[in-house]
Amino acid sequence: MEVFTRWHVWETARADIAASGAGGSAASGAGVDLDGLDRAVAAAVRWHGDQRRPTGAPYVEHLLEALEVLVRGAGVTAPAVLSAAVLHDVVEDTPASLDDVEAEFGPEVTELVDWVTKPPAAGAGRQAKRAAKAAYLRRLRDAPREAVLVKLADRASNVQTLDAMPPDFQRRYYAETLTYIVPLAEPEPWFRDWFADWRRHFAHLQ
Repeated sequence: MEVFTRWHVWETARADIAASGAGGSAASGAGVDLDGLDRAVAAAVRWHGDQRRPTGAPYVEHLLEALEVLVRGAGVTAPAVLSAAVLHDVVEDTPASLDDVEAEFGPEVTELVDWVTKPPAAGAGRQAKRAAKAAYLRRLRDAPREAVLVKLADRASNVQTLDAMPPDFQRRYYAETLTYIVPLAEPEPWFRDWFADWRRHFAHLQ
């Protein structure tokens, strides 16, 4: 199973993209829009601030992993998709609003971020939160392809090192991924194959 954990900081990611020949600009229409990603990463860093992952690593590492999955793995270059991947958690996990995102990045990126933003639960209990999350994941079946790509990259980042999480979480997240995310990957050959490898790697969690 290929793991995408090379890009811990944007400087590394940017250099990798440029060195691969994939870097371009929105104006040229060729390759990855590095200038646009400069802006998206700067905004994500600003909004997420000093947030940390459960491992204690800076939160931006997760965002760069999702970006790495799309660029190095799936070969995605669409500017809106890549910017949305970097910004996909800002509305859910920071004070930023969809209006804030739209003011800086326009309606296309904002729509994708909106699709992958989990709405708050109607109640405070565990069951209410799980029900809200299940409804959100089911809704993704109706999402545009570009939003699905963002979600697939987000989940790939989260599950590629699933064995680092507590055992009860591993089993629950594995089952959730099989139920809701793997079907979304079926129309996307690269993601379909990656999640098939991932499923075999963590088959002991079934």
